[in-house]
Amino acid sequence: MEAISLTTERLVLRPFLPSDAPDVHAACQDPEIPRYTPVPSPYTDGHARAYVEESCPAGWRDDTAYTFGVFTRDEGRLAGAMALMRLALDVPARQAEIGYWTAKEQRGRGYTAEAAREVVRWAFEDLGAERLEWIAEAGNTGSRAVALRCGFRMQGTVRGLIVHNGTRRDAWTATLLPSDLGLPSPTPYLPYPERG
Repeated sequence: MEAISLTTERLVLRPFLPSDAPDVHAACQDPEIPRYTPVPSPYTDGHARAYVEESCPAGWRDDTAYTFGVFTRDEGRLAGAMALMRLALDVPARQAEIGYWTAKEQRGRGYTAEAAREVVRWAFEDLGAERLEWIAEAGNTGSRAVALRCGFRMQGTVRGLIVHNGTRRDAWTATLLPSDLGLPSPTPYLPYPERG
């Protein structure tokens, strides 16, 4: 897929550019980002350049991950990154996983939830996704708060789901269906209690 941009009231979500590498590098110096994401630690200039110049464009080109840099509209400052991953958008699966990180200086302003709501809208309305999944290491309360603010429904804790820094860790999972947001879905959903 060709990379696209999205906008919200306060944000621009766009593909990363090579000129964004210094800001990505600076943001990923915050120990909370590699603590809960697969970002390498220590995070070098080379890692940032490879991410914005190689990994992100390859994800769009190969339909493996659609990654957006999240920037404030007024000042153009990096607020974070947001991606749809593990894409299975063909019939019948039509699902993807959402993931994100937020720059330390931009936390607490609602930017990540605002960006996530727009990516969710795009996934359901434009990409035809019928199910989104959120997975985070158990204990990542900030990421969980964003998922809940976007309407995700917690599924529970899955033992040993994530391998991070050489250890298997428990994960929280949540899902979101178009019907949770009052949107139509090509494939009807029949919840468990209604099955006969």
